[in-house]
This record gives sequence, structure tokens and C-alpha cells, in this order.
Amino acid sequence: MKDSFEPELAQWQAAQRMRVRRQVAPAVAPAELGPDDEALRGTTYLIDGQQRLSFGSNDYLGLSQHPALMAAAHDAIDRYGVGATASPLVCGHSPAHEALEAELAAMVGLPRALYFYAGYAANVGAIPALVGRGDAVFSDALNHACLIDGIRLSRAELNVYPHGDLVALAQALQASTAQRKLVVTDAVFSMDGNVVDVPALLDLCDRHDAWLMIDDAHGFGVLGAHGEGTLSHQGIAGREGIAPAWQGRLDRLVYMATLGKAAGVAGAFIAGNPAMVEWVMQKARTYMFATAAPAVVAESLRAALRVMQDEPQRRAHLQTLRQRLRDGVEAARLPWTLMPSETAIQPLVIGSNAEAMQVMAALDAQGVWVPAIRPPTVPEGTARLRISLSAAHTVDHIDRLVAALAQAAAG
Repeated sequence: MKDSFEPELAQWQAAQRMRVRRQVAPAVAPAELGPDDEALRGTTYLIDGQQRLSFGSNDYLGLSQHPALMAAAHDAIDRYGVGATASPLVCGHSPAHEALEAELAAMVGLPRALYFYAGYAANVGAIPALVGRGDAVFSDALNHACLIDGIRLSRAELNVYPHGDLVALAQALQASTAQRKLVVTDAVFSMDGNVVDVPALLDLCDRHDAWLMIDDAHGFGVLGAHGEGTLSHQGIAGREGIAPAWQGRLDRLVYMATLGKAAGVAGAFIAGNPAMVEWVMQKARTYMFATAAPAVVAESLRAALRVMQDEPQRRAHLQTLRQRLRDGVEAARLPWTLMPSETAIQPLVIGSNAEAMQVMAALDAQGVWVPAIRPPTVPEGTARLRISLSAAHTVDHIDRLVAALAQAAAG
């Protein structure tokens, strides 16, 4: 019995599929950064004790070490302490959480929002609250694991449609006789960086009387006129409210986004029709039976929302960096493919697991950290470097990354 997992671990090791957990900390404590050290903030880390320029985090706007968020956290600790002490439905829901939910709803232009302590918890809790036995879920083939697990827990009938194939989805919806239908998709796909066509999906769901749930983990804060996410990016809703063309048409929408990526802190939220949000609050087991996130997290997030509104140059700079990277990779004539993406996620497809690990090691030897992503996270034969850009990066950082990639390609 004691050896039951060892052969399987050995197989994973041989297939270059083993994941490694590393110790990561800022190279310089954020509170100790001086005026000449700003290029280190949110970009340069000690990874297992070695200083590296990192392109591995989801800190897309560079807010995780922002002074305003840190100050809000200190103030919140002074007022609330460090723990929530109970579930939100017992005594873990503070005035900070209440204010955060109202501000999140206003930002994305939807009537109500519900804050969860983690994105995984939001999806694994919300989907089984919305559908169950006798219902049907239609899931994009490349959806994130937390969406897949939420669907499994719901016990609804699962229909997987090919990635982005709305014709196949329409056929599956047409054939379904389920009493309730729910289409589930990422808004921005985490390993490819492509953006789903939300208006087309909403039209499809209108025609087939289905709900639509989108996970905007990688769009919120990055896309949209003011960082409101994919809905704003595609002209549906945002800080100014629901667009006139979509008035009265979003009752079937379940919007989810995480707050540990572009927002720089932790947690997630569900937003949409007030009755739907209330139902999720009443039924989601991950909301009812887990201790709430501390109020210090909520106040830090409120500060993050203010920075996202007050510093639009962060999103503009991020797009400048994205174009600089794409131009640099093209000029370097690398032997690998940089997938199309208008987001902070820039996947460089290498191919085999072994080669992806070799390229990652070659970059690491040059002081640059980019994680290799391998199956089962991505399909076989598409192992890649997932380059994550941050507004904290500089143009010089991008040039250093491109030079390191060129050196890795040269062997």
C-alpha cells in the first residue's frame, strides 16, 4: 500500500509532467523599495532563493504590491483585525464586504454581485446551485478546471462542444430536452489568451432559452474602457451601465470574475440578475459552509478598484508591452509560435514537453522566469511557455525576455 503511488509518479516524471512547487518572494520587500527600485516592484522575485525577472504571475496590472492597496490593508487590520471568524451567512460578512459587492456590481454594470473567497470556490459553488439532475450544461472544450469540476458536482447532463464552435453548440442546444440549460465558458481562455464572442453566445442562448455563465478571470481589469472586463470590451455593459442594445436581455447572464489576478488581491464574484445572485447565495455550499475572506482582503480590493479607475495608463502600458513582445518575437524569427492574443496572456507554443522544459531552463539560466505549461493542462503536443505580462513590466524587461528567447533558440 505504501508504494501505490510511486509507479505513477515515476511515469509522470518520465513524461516531463511533474509539477514543482517553488518558494517565491519579492526580491526586495515592497515597503523597502526606494525611488530607484520601482522597476523591481511586482516584476523581480527570489525564486527558490535566486533572483529572477518573472513573467509567470497573473498580476496583470501590477497591483499586488501597489502602495494604495498596502495602505488600505494596514488600515483594515487596525479596524477589523485579521480574521473573518465565520461564514458570511453567520457573522463573517462585514461592512467592507457589503461595500465591495456594491462597487463590483457598479463597475461591471450589473444589478448585484456576490463575493467569494476564491475563484475556484465561486465556480464550484455556483454551477451546482444553478443546475442539477434533469438539467443540461454545455461546456467549451477548453474550459478551466474549476468550471469542469463545478459541472461534475452539479450532476447535470454534460455536453462538451468543440472550442469556440457556436454551430456545434447551437445543434446541441436544439437537440436538448432538458428543463434548464446552462452554457458555460471562459471569457478569456487562460492558456490561449483568446476572447470568446459573448454577444453571439447571448443571442444563441436567447434563441434556445438557455442561461449563459462566463468566467472573466483573465478579462476583468484588463479589457474594457475602464477595465470592467469582457462585457465592456464587447459593448454589452460596464461602468456606464447596460448598453441600450442589451437592456432587458441580460437576465439570463451569470457573470463571474476573479480578483486575484488583475485586481492583485484574492477572491472572486458572481454578478447578474438579483434573484439569481440571491439564489446562489442561498444554495452555493462553498459560500455557506466556508469561513469568509477577512475584511482586510475586501478593503484591499476596494482600493484596487479605485486604482483601476484612477490609473488607466496601466492598461495602456500593458498593450504597449504586448505589441513590443509580438514585434520582438517576429523580428527574432524564433522557431516557435506565439499564439494570437489581445490580452496579457501571450502563449509561446513549443511542442513537446521535453523541449518546453529545456527552453524554460535556458531562460532560467539567463535570470528570466517563464513557466512551461504541459499536458494535461494543455493538449498533447502543444506544451508552451505561458508568458504573462504585467503593467509593472518595462519595455526593457520585454527586450530582455526576447533576447533570452533568441539565445535559447540558438542553443
